[in-house]
Amino acid sequence: MRQVRSGGYRDGMSDSTTLIRVPDLARLYDFGPTHPLRPERVLGTLDHIARLGIVEKAGVKEMDARRANDDEILAVHSAEFVNAVRDVDAGVVTSQFGLQYGVGTPDNPIFPDMHSASAAVCGATVTAAEVVVRGDAQHSFNPAGGLHHARRSEASGFCIYNDPAVAIARVLAMRPGWRVMYIDVDVHHGDGVQWIFYDEPRVLTLSLHQSGRYLYPGTGFTDELGRGDAVGTSTNLPLMPLTGNDDYLWALDALVNGLAESYRPDLVLTQLGADTHHDDPLANLGLTMEAYPTMGRILHDAIHAHGSGRWVATGGGGYQAETVVPKVWTMHFAEMSGIPEAIPSEWLMDRAPDEVSRPFRDSVRESVDEVLAACVPHLEKLAST
Repeated sequence: MRQVRSGGYRDGMSDSTTLIRVPDLARLYDFGPTHPLRPERVLGTLDHIARLGIVEKAGVKEMDARRANDDEILAVHSAEFVNAVRDVDAGVVTSQFGLQYGVGTPDNPIFPDMHSASAAVCGATVTAAEVVVRGDAQHSFNPAGGLHHARRSEASGFCIYNDPAVAIARVLAMRPGWRVMYIDVDVHHGDGVQWIFYDEPRVLTLSLHQSGRYLYPGTGFTDELGRGDAVGTSTNLPLMPLTGNDDYLWALDALVNGLAESYRPDLVLTQLGADTHHDDPLANLGLTMEAYPTMGRILHDAIHAHGSGRWVATGGGGYQAETVVPKVWTMHFAEMSGIPEAIPSEWLMDRAPDEVSRPFRDSVRESVDEVLAACVPHLEKLAST
């Protein structure tokens, strides 16, 4: 791992952080009691943050979210799709009609006020982004966000609208000359964000995930590099099932620093899915609890070393709703807030890494080298223009 540079933020420069208040929103975006995407993930995170006193200890500001407006949603989603969601929600068309847009499927069942709740999730991440763009805080966190699978004209993978993409588009509307880096550590490929910005040179996407050969959505390979002027701005590391702490963290460190150093983003948005844990019921990677503080530190250090220090974070996947996920997101928030020591040591207790993972360093290194070789020259050119 890279060492933190002396004189950096860990040597005394405090980070200002804003927490977006979303308890009501977390309850609204609810596919039902049998669906794996449970509101308890977000509510438990907020409970942990309060119980540990992170807001008070770190001087965190709290802010209410707003709902995203139509123009903000339509910056990344087609009008046809948004109107279809509205019509299904209002009951003016049959649920069968929604299937062509990914709505009403087992993954994305229809629920009351679906459009409003989805727009509210987008608004919470937009609020988090606006706080950082305006300079009111260096960092912000919306634990209810991270719905990264929604595509331009289709709901997918528990995601109706794509709040990270909506927030990135809002950043670019506010600061057209900025470059944004999107880092996705969810176990599933961040496909929706990638494809929405696949030909946008102002957005660099990086996704580390279990390989699409073994897991939904079946994409996210190293040859998905972007299109046109944006070649080199789509980067992926597909990982074998049972990939563990050492290989994952080595690769994250190498890719985040290698890419960010070349691209020099003005703002970084991270999707912090917690389904990389070895016991997640919907995936097969092999991370243990002790990996997550290091993961947060790698992200934090790189954002300050190679960017402006501007960091917007969301939640994401993770289906151990009342155990692992709230703890992981609280770990990330403590790191963002500059007090990682607030996390109880017993939270890191888990099975031994060699019991739940296998080593894949040679193949991981080969893929990392391939990505950097293919993308860094293009990113350096984009950063110099």
